[in-house]
Amino acid sequence: MKKDILKLYLITDQGALREGTLYEAVKTALENGVTCLQYREKNKCYLEKLEEVKTLLEIARAYHVPLIINDDLDLAIASGADGVHLGQSDSEASFARKALGPDKIIGITAKTIEQAKAAELAGADYIGVGAVFKTQTKTDAKALSLDEIKQVIASVNIPAVAIGGIDMSNAGMLKNSGVAGIAVVSGILSQRDIGKATQVLTQWNREAAL
Repeated sequence: MKKDILKLYLITDQGALREGTLYEAVKTALENGVTCLQYREKNKCYLEKLEEVKTLLEIARAYHVPLIINDDLDLAIASGADGVHLGQSDSEASFARKALGPDKIIGITAKTIEQAKAAELAGADYIGVGAVFKTQTKTDAKALSLDEIKQVIASVNIPAVAIGGIDMSNAGMLKNSGVAGIAVVSGILSQRDIGKATQVLTQWNREAAL
């Protein structure tokens, strides 16, 4: 997996939208620089998720952007998505790799050096590190210090995406941290101008040389 894919990683949350549909918001974000898309919708039934993912896949592929499913290996397989992102309590990466095959993307959340090393050993393509800042989407997520984030990233040879409360106001704090990219939810989806917010974060990526 090319690490450039992870530069600006959008995670869906329909509840974060001010207006419009999830499809409209995602299309606008992709048009303005999002490089990877993760589908994470907690409060929907399986069939509704499956239909949404199939539509989002069509949109994402029009922009040559991979779509990854959060926490649901079955949904990733059934929808034909490009991969899956697993938490520490989800399906093991080694099992997911066997189920998905060698060409799909697997990401794993890692909050410690031990978790990061285990993810790499299990065959993960990247790790998600955080929470970086306090976040409204996961209120129980403990924020890591910048030093902790650097240590986790430096412990493995696979790329890392920083996640948790990242937006236009604080993304610059991650410069020189070693992250390959930033994962954003409300920092894009909750903004009045989704296109502008995406452009600002894309420009930050360029300036930070991610």
